[in-house]
Amino acid sequence: MQKMNWGQLYSPLRTGSTRPRTSVQPGADRRTSFLRDYDRIIFSSAFRRLQNKTQVFPLPGPVFVHNRLTHSLEVASVGRSLGKAVGDAIADRYTASGDEFREFYKYELPSVIAAGCLAHDIGNPPFGHSGEDAIRNFFRGVQQDATLGQRFREELTPNQQRDFLYFEGNANAFRTLTHHFNEAPGGFRLTYVTLASIVKYPSDSLNGFNKQQLATKKSGFFDSEVGIYQMIAEELGIPRLDPEKHIYARHPFVYLVEAADDICYRIIDFEDAHRLNIISIDTIKDLFLSFFDEEKGYDARERVEKVFHEINDDNQKVQFLRAKLINLLIYRVRDVFMEKEELLLEGKVEKSLIDYLPARELALMKKIDKYSVEHIYNHRSVVEIEIAGYNVIGGMLKEFLGAVLNPHNAKSEKLLQLISRQFVIKGQAGSLYGDIQSVVDFIAGMTDLYAVDLYRKITGMAFPTIR
Repeated sequence: MQKMNWGQLYSPLRTGSTRPRTSVQPGADRRTSFLRDYDRIIFSSAFRRLQNKTQVFPLPGPVFVHNRLTHSLEVASVGRSLGKAVGDAIADRYTASGDEFREFYKYELPSVIAAGCLAHDIGNPPFGHSGEDAIRNFFRGVQQDATLGQRFREELTPNQQRDFLYFEGNANAFRTLTHHFNEAPGGFRLTYVTLASIVKYPSDSLNGFNKQQLATKKSGFFDSEVGIYQMIAEELGIPRLDPEKHIYARHPFVYLVEAADDICYRIIDFEDAHRLNIISIDTIKDLFLSFFDEEKGYDARERVEKVFHEINDDNQKVQFLRAKLINLLIYRVRDVFMEKEELLLEGKVEKSLIDYLPARELALMKKIDKYSVEHIYNHRSVVEIEIAGYNVIGGMLKEFLGAVLNPHNAKSEKLLQLISRQFVIKGQAGSLYGDIQSVVDFIAGMTDLYAVDLYRKITGMAFPTIR
């Protein structure tokens, strides 16, 4: 298998374009190609809708907790710092690689990682991860249906069927960013390197969901986007792991985006749980301060604990520990990344960077994970919204997919009018896969509140008002 190289792993080439624009525009205000990626994501309606999508705890509520948007912004902040730390290390290690190489790794990599982090959850449906499960669950029911199941199997390829049976938010993020949705080609028209940095599982649905290797743990692109990822892989020199299958090595930058997310959700879910009185300040103190037991100087436990006790407000105490721990983990992850450099370029790193932390710190992370599962992710309010997601998403899929399959029914004609024109329903022979995707695109893009409101209206539980 070919080895990746740092000099080819970045490119200003964009989807929807056959010619790369220069990284820095002559005479411009130095809004580079990679900064433009960040701007395009943050100003998009798909990104704004994350403000009303569940992260863990239900929205809205009297106590502010993170939603998908605030989570993504914080992950982007951590990702930018990770990109800077790693970029500096790579630039300093390869001083003879030229000015363009140094410019990218010293100054542009932070923007790429930040943009990738900003977009990493943009394909997630309403109601958190239970929204993904609700879509999968619905289509597994379709597969068992005597009439619908036959059409599903006959008109869709095995890979296309698995796009729905194993619906994956990561793959949907790649689709959201690259599909034209009845508009100009190229979708968001992001650079290849930013797009590659969010594909955690570079495999199609047919070969994904095989936990024997990290690249196939889930899937990273649907059948409709296989060709787009293939172009990106060829441009950036990402090797194909199997010449007969759509399975690729991970781009090294994926590990940084993933690490930023891993750091944030582990620590910030605790902060939210504390605000909701699910976790005590003493529990957080014991878990977080333990990371500093063997630190010296500015990060020595004695010094950190002294500042912690000088703070009067418990919420501010948690914020202080959160900031200190995130900073510590950023540099731990940088060190792991640089230690694994050769294996990363060979596509042979089979665990997340967090899983390569020193044994003592890894054990503490596992302790956080265990506590989160027991006390946060199975909290009553979290379970309640997961159940709601099954009912709301499953109910809407039943209504709208029924309309797609029986378009000439009077009710179906009305339902199809509710689907935005950007989600094209052709209703022609051979278009079933695309038509189902349009329905899923429409529902997956909804906010939690819009999904609940529309579900109530189309099922008659609430009567719409004239606006």
